[in-house]
Amino acid sequence: MAKKRKLSSTELGALWMTFQKKTMILRILEYFIETAEDKQAKKLMEGLWKELHPKVEEIKQLFKEERAALPTGFTSSDVNIYAPKLYDNRFDIMLCRILKEISMGLYTLHLTMAYREDIIKLYQQLSALTQNYYEQFTNYLMEEDMLLAPNFINMPKTVDYITDKAYLKGTNILGQKRKLNTIEYGYIYHGIETNIVGMQMITGFAQCAKNPDIKKYFLKGKNLSKSILSEMGNMLINDDIYAPATSGGNITSSTESPFSDKLMMFCTYLMCNFSLGGQSFGAGFSLRNDVNLKLALLAKDVYEYTREGVMAMIDHGWMEEPPGMDRDQLSK
Repeated sequence: MAKKRKLSSTELGALWMTFQKKTMILRILEYFIETAEDKQAKKLMEGLWKELHPKVEEIKQLFKEERAALPTGFTSSDVNIYAPKLYDNRFDIMLCRILKEISMGLYTLHLTMAYREDIIKLYQQLSALTQNYYEQFTNYLMEEDMLLAPNFINMPKTVDYITDKAYLKGTNILGQKRKLNTIEYGYIYHGIETNIVGMQMITGFAQCAKNPDIKKYFLKGKNLSKSILSEMGNMLINDDIYAPATSGGNITSSTESPFSDKLMMFCTYLMCNFSLGGQSFGAGFSLRNDVNLKLALLAKDVYEYTREGVMAMIDHGWMEEPPGMDRDQLSK
């Protein structure tokens, strides 16, 4: 049998990041499973936990085989499954669905960083698992009327080409804006949908965070989400579009935290980076200049907030360091 090739630096980095995210999700699932009142929601989350846990063990084994230090990630000390319900009204499945969206994007990226057959297979399996549960979470929320489909339009009857560069302008010579196209609308709608859930998540975090500075950081994030929702909503309203959206679930009156401040900060960090990615795609594929500018400005605000969170995690000793590309450690 041929000797297995060593993990490359990119594969090691991808596995390290996957371990951080998967251990965080397992802790979140453990709390949500314990507090779930809906049988179907609980069954879905239990199924996801049972399929994810062996993958985390598989990653642990890969680190062991490479004689690499195992990351800490998130452990039982980062979750209190006996804390009272912090969220209600299907929020658990809403957040799980968003976390699966983030996973799909990361797995696609990490798959392109993999060169060893077993690592490629691992990310193919994780991608398939994630797509399966994303579909189940979406169907569940649709059936419960907690997730509404975006606006419907009349189907196009002809194929047209852009022949006037004025199409790129937010306004024409008479000061009238062209209507958003479906691609532009799609990115704005997705931003609204995810920010509603994100705002509810971070509001709950602010309510139960133990550290006063971290509580202030979460409250700042809540206000940032409100601002983003207002700006994106206005872009649609100005085009006479009133987009349906999820309620985002409810927050209870509990102030007992189910998660460590460290875990809540990392979860916020992931959500912010996901938001940055979505806004970057929206700005990149929008053909209306005012939409490009607005999404770019919103991305700048999210980026600055994210960096502030990174500094806070470093200050509190919560930012685990990824494996470094130390020159004296480089080898073939």
